[in-house]
Amino acid sequence: MKLKILCIAIAFISFSEINAQQKKAEKASVILNRAFTKAAKENKNVMLIFHASWCGWCKRMDKNMAKESVKDYFNTNYVTSHLTVMESKGKEHLENEGAMDILKKLKAEKTGIPFWIVYNSKGEILKVSRDTKGNNLGCPATKEEVNVFIDILDKTSKMSAKDKEAVTKAFLIKK
Repeated sequence: MKLKILCIAIAFISFSEINAQQKKAEKASVILNRAFTKAAKENKNVMLIFHASWCGWCKRMDKNMAKESVKDYFNTNYVTSHLTVMESKGKEHLENEGAMDILKKLKAEKTGIPFWIVYNSKGEILKVSRDTKGNNLGCPATKEEVNVFIDILDKTSKMSAKDKEAVTKAFLIKK
């Protein structure tokens, strides 16, 4: 009897593990449509961030945007959504189907992550994660990168001088 219960338990755990591994992430189109709908309802733009579970700079970007000093600014002006790309072997199931196609259309599939796009609520691209030389801005950290980031934010949101100062402090890495 104990052996029978043990076999059933092992089978159940194995089946659960297989299902968990096979569960696919939402399609990029579903995530984008949800973000555009919410942005239209709330009169905001969409900040779409491409990331991966292994990406330290992606985590830094999210952490910086969530800092107390700037989170209200970002939440007031943007609907922030994430698409997962470039996952490591064994974690491909975390990737959002169609996300890499978006990067390819922008010729950004080899620029690294985080890569982000600011859309209006109609799905039109307003700005992308590129510096003045056309390189991926990613998670801004230097004075020059933060200045470009603030310029993009200023053009795609309502940004006060106080907001600019707070974003600078939140993102700038002091050397």
